[in-house]
Parts: sequence; structure tokens; C-alpha cells
Amino acid sequence: MKNSGKLRVGFAGTPGFAIPALNALCEHVSGELVAVYTQPDRPAGRGRQVSMSPVKKLALANEIAIYQPENFASEKTLADFRALALDVLVVAAYGLILPQTILDSVRYPINIHASLLPRWRGAAPIQRAIMAGDEQTGVTIIRIVKQLDAGPMWLKVKCPIAANDTAESLHDKLAALGAKAITDALDMIERDEIDETTQDGNEVTYAEKLSADDRDLDWQQTSKYLSLQVRGLNPSPVATTILAKQQCKIWEATAESQTVQGLPGEIIFTREDGIGIQTKDGLLKLTTIQPPGKKPMSASDFLNGYGDRLHVVGQLST
Repeated sequence: MKNSGKLRVGFAGTPGFAIPALNALCEHVSGELVAVYTQPDRPAGRGRQVSMSPVKKLALANEIAIYQPENFASEKTLADFRALALDVLVVAAYGLILPQTILDSVRYPINIHASLLPRWRGAAPIQRAIMAGDEQTGVTIIRIVKQLDAGPMWLKVKCPIAANDTAESLHDKLAALGAKAITDALDMIERDEIDETTQDGNEVTYAEKLSADDRDLDWQQTSKYLSLQVRGLNPSPVATTILAKQQCKIWEATAESQTVQGLPGEIIFTREDGIGIQTKDGLLKLTTIQPPGKKPMSASDFLNGYGDRLHVVGQLST
């Protein structure tokens, strides 16, 4: 610690998930936030305008020193980091791998991870938890080590996954929990009450990065599985299927338990409240659909524009 008696804290993060934690650190009385690391400005949006990350915008508003290296390969980047003389480095969805030389330069390199480790190590823990049908998830504060998300755990905060949670709504809940958890972690440092727990290697699961293969709805799966897939991929990258002879994004859908007559993938009904499609064991009712080049729309609006292109082949059993 420095003469101020406060912990010298650095923060590394990039997207919106990191914002609540950065806000909390800006207001935390026992820590002095002296630097923010975030990824370089990059083209974004339809116009591909070069944009600042959400973290950079907040750091500018709070007049915090900002560093945006492409990586940590150069001696100057390493020297700049060491010169900060940080006690704590808080990482939240930064997006760059920190080399061992950086980790060794800080007393407490810690990470906010959006799962209850050791379940869902990796890039997409929020989405994978929903898609797997988990009933709860949470946030884990860990010491950062070289192996991905494998460091000893400081504390966990649990969060139930609601039946209507999407990746977006769960993301926001966990971001808020992460902010509270990281200030609790700083308080643990101040009180010298850190209690590290080794992760159980037998319970490890991996949240692989989402790919195009995750998006397509496979109608040979169960209706529950497909409804979880839709929720887990909302708002990005969004589930897809062929509907009205075009690839549409499916933003919202619900599993229906009716007994049906039809083959997986066949349209069983078209109603204002949704389009029912046969799955392995029931129906998936599509309620919010986005045709190519259009905005997301209700099933009713979709049917008004594209209903004549749909072929309803199945029937509800009586």
C-alpha cells in the first residue's frame, strides 16, 4: 500500500458487463482506482464507425488514466503496467489474456467470473448455463492464474435462473452481483480475511465460445431444449431456422406440451399468439421472429406479411 493508506487498484474490462463493477470501484472508499485497461477502439455497428468500449467511456467520465494495448508483448507495455505499482488488478470481461509477467506484478490479480465455478469455465458461461437448463448460476471471484478460470476462489454469490430469463436479463443480474462481490473482495483484502478455496477438478465444465453451429434450431431435439436454446442466444447471436423459405432469427419461443401429429420441423398451427412447430416430443411456439432485413416482430405481424408462404401440415390431436 501507498502513503494514502488505500489499495492501489487497476481495472481491466471492455463490454457492458464490466460497467457496474467499474462504477462500484469508482465509489469504493478503501481503494484508489488509478488505471483502467480496456481493448483498443474498434469499428462497430452497421456504419462500422470506430467506437470506444463502454468501459473507456466510463473511465473518461471519471477522469481515470486509460491504457489500451493490443496485447502485453512489448517491453513498454509491461513497463507502463509495472510503474502503476498496483496492489490489486480487477478483471471483468477484458478479452485479452494476461501473461504471467503481468500477474506476477500485482499482489492480488482477481477476476469476476459469471458462473459458480468450477462449473462453466470459459467464454460463454451465461449463455451455456441457460442452454443447459441450470436452475441457478452466479458470480465467482477468483485469483487469476495462467490456466483459464482455474484459480482459487475467494467468494461466490448465487443467482437463480428465472423461467423467463434470457442471456441479456441474466447478464444484467450477474453484472450487478459482480459489482457487489468485487467490493466485498476488496474489503476482505483490507481486513486481511482472504480465504482461498481450490476448485474441484472433478466438477469442471467448460462454456465453449458460441459459434454459428449453436444458432440453428434442430427440430429433432425436445421442445424444452429448443426453448432454452432460444433464451440462451438472446440477444446474441440469436437462434435461427428456415421459415417461409428464408432464414429467420427466433428471439422468443415457448415449449408447448400438447400431443401433436406431425414430423419434427413441420408447422402444426399458425395463430396470432404464435407459430407451433413439431419437435421431438411436443411443440415449440415461436412468438417473436425476425425475417432477413427486418426488425423483430410478433408472430401475428409475421403471419400478416409471410403467412401465405407457410405450409401447415400437422394437426393437433384431439
